[in-house]
Order: sequence, then C-alpha cells, then structure tokens
Amino acid sequence: MTVVAPEIWPTTLGVIDMPTPYLVTDLDLVAQRHAAFEAAMPGVGTRFAMKCNPSPEILRTLAARGAGFEIASLGELRMLQAIGVDPAEVLYSNPVKPPSHIAEAAVAGLWRFSFDSPNELAKIAEHAPGAAVYVRLRVDDTNSVFPLSRKFGTDVEDAYDLMLLAKRLGLRPYGVTFHVGSQCTNAKAWHDAIGDAGELMNMLLADGIELEMLDLGGGFPARYTSDVPTIGEIGTVVTSAVASLLPYAPRLLVAEPGRHLVAESSVMAATVIGRETREGENWLYVEVGVYNGLMEVLQTPGGWDFPMWTTRPDDDTLRFTVTGPTCDSTDTIAYGVELPATIQVGDVVYLGSTGAYTLAYASDFNGFPPPTPVFVGTGTRAPR
Repeated sequence: MTVVAPEIWPTTLGVIDMPTPYLVTDLDLVAQRHAAFEAAMPGVGTRFAMKCNPSPEILRTLAARGAGFEIASLGELRMLQAIGVDPAEVLYSNPVKPPSHIAEAAVAGLWRFSFDSPNELAKIAEHAPGAAVYVRLRVDDTNSVFPLSRKFGTDVEDAYDLMLLAKRLGLRPYGVTFHVGSQCTNAKAWHDAIGDAGELMNMLLADGIELEMLDLGGGFPARYTSDVPTIGEIGTVVTSAVASLLPYAPRLLVAEPGRHLVAESSVMAATVIGRETREGENWLYVEVGVYNGLMEVLQTPGGWDFPMWTTRPDDDTLRFTVTGPTCDSTDTIAYGVELPATIQVGDVVYLGSTGAYTLAYASDFNGFPPPTPVFVGTGTRAPR
C-alpha cells in the first residue's frame, strides 16, 4: 500500500486548529456527491442509508437538498424526526424489525416496510395493518467487499409467493428491493439484480399486482486506494437495465446510497503516539484504532485500505505497520503503508475517506475516545 497524493484528498481538509484526534467533514463535498449521484441516476430518488453516518449535520445537508432517507430502526427514525423529516417520506428497509419498532413507526406515520419472510409479514400485519410492503430479493453480491445475502433476502419464486401472502394479510404489495453488497466493485451487479426484479414484476402482473416502487438498494462504492466503478458508469448500467429489463416503469424509482455520499467527504487526523521496530518491522502507533472509528479494518480480509498521508516533508519513505492505541492485538489499521522515514511521536497522520462507518461504529474501548467531529462548509456549494 502506498501513500496517496495529498492533492486527491486536500491536505487542508485534514488540518484543523484543534487537538487530535478529530474527524473533519466538508458538507459542501457531501452536497456535491449528492448532486453527482442524482445527475448520474436520472429519475432515481435518493434515500440516504443513514446507518453509515447519522450525524445531524449530514442529515440536515441532505434533507435541505431534497434527499430522502432509509432507516434500520426506530432510533434512526427519531433522529430524522428531530430535524423535521416527515416519517411518511421515510423507508424502513431493515427486513427484520422489532415488533415495537414497527408499531411505533406506523403510529408516527411511516407506512412502507421491507420484508423477506412470512414471519416478518405477520409482524407487519399485526402491528401496522394495511401498511405498504416491499420484498427484498437475494441477489448476487459476490463482487462486493461486504456481502449481505446470507443474512437477508429471498429468491424470486419465494418473493412472488410472499407478495401474494401480503395481499391476503391485508397489506399492500408495494415494491421490490435488493442490495448488491456494500462497496460493490462491479457495475454489472445492478444490471443482473434489476433483471431479477423485472422477473418478479412480470410474475405479479399475471395476478393483477403492479408494483409501485423499485428500490435499487445500496452498495454504491466510494474511493479508497483501489479503483472502483464511477457513479457515471453505474448510472449508465442502471439506466439501460431499467429501460430494457422491466415490464413497466414503476411510479417510484429510488436508491439507498450511504458510503458513496459521505465517505470521501471526511478526513481523520490522529497523532503518532509511538514508533518501534520489532523483528525488522516498522510499527507506528496512532491515537485512533479499530475500536475508536476504524472498525471496518476488522471486517474485511486483509484489512481496509484507508489512504494515509502526513504533512511531514520527507522524500524518503519506509513501510510501516500502522496500529491503534489500545492493548488489543487485533487493533491494527494497515500493513506496508509508505510514510516519511523520519516520522516520529507527535506527528499527525491523516486518513482519507473516513466519512462512512467510522464514528457510527466508534467506542471508548480502553478509555481512548473517538475522534471529535468537526464540520466545515455550508452544504450549499454544489451544482444544481
């Protein structure tokens, strides 16, 4: 892993006049990502997957730009209500929900719930009678960093039976959704998943059921240190697939981007607290580790390649194992990172693309606090 040129993630985004550790987020970049997403996906409404970063500042920025939201719990709905979002405009896309969350969400005015099993339909029918429901398909997610198909989703044939069951239970068969897996690296995954959705829509037409919504789910990737499909490339695939693989145009076409909208808007700053050489390996200890905001490192084989750099001027570099501050041996961020050879205790390391799944996962393990969130920009500087 090599150091990423600071001009890609501007050094100034990381340099804030306050003690480290901190996580600085540029709200104007969030707005720009949202604008680019909607430009690449004409006719597709944004429903931000707030689980990846529920900071009120980000939620307000996206709401002001007309974005909608997708939730996974009643707690997330309460966060949206606190900033004035109407629950009737929110999608509840967690396929397995606590009964009390269903009931309280319905009372609040939320009326669309996802599901993927008869047990979930029974819960929804009992606690939100008459609600609109959308079934989650299990699709190929082998091209994603975080596959999700083992935990959620059902095949097309079972989805057909479930939608008929929903109607018998007095629910409203409303739509279909899928998830190609988080950080999907192949645009074709959306093409194939849309084809599966089209097959289900065709089957239901024979029974007089015309679905109103197609939800493209999430999985839209962000840039770390490896190339990923651009949102323009994905948008071209989606637009073509929607036009050619669906039997009719659903009234509502939406997607649930999360990581793609916020990851690249943030830079984390952490001070070096130790440097050691162990059996010929250079170790760099920094004040933020996997338990303080970088949990995705533990969730992926080979770790997670956050781009790193420092403001220390030095043309000579060494490869470092970068590790966190806790006494846990698994608290290691990255291996073989090229950083200045003269880096030392007190220097600051910057980690790019840290706007998603960082503070949302963070804890105070071992007494080390998460980075302090800092927001810059107004969230209004984006092309319309």
